[in-house]
Amino acid sequence: MKKTVATFKVEYLQILNEKGEVDKRLMPTLSNDDLKKMYRFMVLSRVFNDKILKLQRQGRLGTLASIRGQEAAQVGSAFALQSQDMVFPSFREHAVFITRGISMSGMILAFAGDERGQKIPEGSNNFMYSVPVGTHLLHAVGYAWGMKIRKKNAVAIVYFGDGATSEGDFHEALNFAGVFQAPVIFLNQNNQWAISLPRSRQSHAETLAQKAIAYGFEGIKVDGNDVFAMYKATKDALDKARKGGGPTYIEAYTYRMDDHTTADSAIRYRDQKEVDVWAKKDPIDRLQRFITKKRIWSKKDEDKLLAECSDLVEKAVAEAEKISPPNPKDMFTYMYAEPTSILQDEMKDLE
Repeated sequence: MKKTVATFKVEYLQILNEKGEVDKRLMPTLSNDDLKKMYRFMVLSRVFNDKILKLQRQGRLGTLASIRGQEAAQVGSAFALQSQDMVFPSFREHAVFITRGISMSGMILAFAGDERGQKIPEGSNNFMYSVPVGTHLLHAVGYAWGMKIRKKNAVAIVYFGDGATSEGDFHEALNFAGVFQAPVIFLNQNNQWAISLPRSRQSHAETLAQKAIAYGFEGIKVDGNDVFAMYKATKDALDKARKGGGPTYIEAYTYRMDDHTTADSAIRYRDQKEVDVWAKKDPIDRLQRFITKKRIWSKKDEDKLLAECSDLVEKAVAEAEKISPPNPKDMFTYMYAEPTSILQDEMKDLE
């Protein structure tokens, strides 16, 4: 005997297209103030991103990962969160942090190698940057499971790239979340490239969202350059998790416009024609077209916003750079409760 025991599907969600037009049937409820806040967060994130890249080239910051092209995926999802929800970022979530109210000066400190910049304000419910690929997915699931046991009305959301889907931590996290129905959102920013490895060589699966199906929960593919679709998909997942519906996997289909990090050169492995195609899908441009057509935004508003964002970023840089450098001895002092003989020798060498 041979019969079909199960069938599955993966839906794709887009609300705002490249022309700035929306599908009114799917459009979430957002006020004009909400729309302008979303746009402000996206523009501020890009101005911040452009500034820190310049600082890195000047030798004032360490290696950085650019978020250009991924602002909608980050702002749209973060905008849907409530204050009690916990964010677990990878190393590229600058726009998530900005939307959540984390100071830009603190992020700049962290990029400069100062660990004090990784000190997240108490009660803000944001974890620190995670550079290892995929390890933080397990942390997010553990946190979510703990919130479920304690009956807290909180959801964990974890951000990661397409490269993380090849890590064992990814599969362990999804399996655990599915089994225990943990209130967690797996937000995969599929920006098409894991450093120099293209998506086509990362997985033979038609979508990355369908990987959730094997672990017993929903996966959805979303236009990651559409801030409204990202907001709706995240809000729907949050509502479901709060009602006990378990985890959701969101594949934000977007594109990494810049190099993987400032230590990379994408021109060595990526066709510029591909970049040019995605440039026409810019997430900020399409939202600007929408709010302009809606007559709630003007050239005067745009000029004012750019000036305001530039001023805020410059003030953040000045604030970060006026802080006294950390004591180099800290790398030894806080390694263990009591320094080992080897550490003591190394400290003497430093002195």
